[in-house]
Amino acid sequence: MNPSPATSASPLVRWSGLTDVGRVRKNNEDVFLALAVDGHEVRFLGKTGEASMGATDFVFAVSDGMGGAKSGEFASRITVDRVTRLFPRVFRQAASGMSAGFNDVLEELVTAIHHDLLKLGYAYEECAGMGATLSLCWLRPDWMYFAHLGDSRIYYIPHDGPMVQVTHDHSHVGWLRRKGQLNEREARTHPRRNALQQALGAGHQFIDPHLGAVAHRPGDRFLVCSDGLTDGLWDKQLEEFLRAPTPAAGQPSLAQRLVDEAVNHSGRDNTTAVVVEIAAAPAT
Repeated sequence: MNPSPATSASPLVRWSGLTDVGRVRKNNEDVFLALAVDGHEVRFLGKTGEASMGATDFVFAVSDGMGGAKSGEFASRITVDRVTRLFPRVFRQAASGMSAGFNDVLEELVTAIHHDLLKLGYAYEECAGMGATLSLCWLRPDWMYFAHLGDSRIYYIPHDGPMVQVTHDHSHVGWLRRKGQLNEREARTHPRRNALQQALGAGHQFIDPHLGAVAHRPGDRFLVCSDGLTDGLWDKQLEEFLRAPTPAAGQPSLAQRLVDEAVNHSGRDNTTAVVVEIAAAPAT
């Protein structure tokens, strides 16, 4: 799908996304979202594609639900549905040059989703305590703005530097690792590795989403993923896959390669990856 025609001045964005239930769970509580947004409409994108960034912004997100029965699956689907419904207003606020910055409008978006999940949790017994993570990339020319809550992740893979985990895991184990008190292996085997300190809904009265921005250039890539992917692959393995050349038509996408490999190595959890690549505009 090509939401907008490519121009010689506008870089391209290529994406691929995939989610897999894994080898243990019966239902998939992970959801990923890929949208093209402009001043007129929001359009859903397919699992793979390429488009110009000339007149269109792009949104890529992963949400991992939690809760009893199927309420976790419900929570993540509500989360991406609310992103889709509310993002046009966020886009218009940014496009109008209002005084609110990108962090402000993204915080407003996350807070609105959080309150929706809390209301449903209070109103329906089967939804009590349900919650979801959210890792969202808002891709604009030159910058990627992000909003994050939970332990899904966003990674930045610059074409000329080491891979960086952009987002903070909202868990005690994540905090210990950022402090240098745990290494990657210790964090992955810690008994409290899945205990979240913050998430959308889940009975949390107050949230403090991680917000920020990363400048990008052609050749850079981003990965948005659920914790099922990082349970199956070490950071070094992630980077090796994400440094690979863009697959040719008919070959498995980068997202599919990552998910397949993670499920083969672990598969204990639902596993989701969205890979986004910035590419130079084609020569005219």
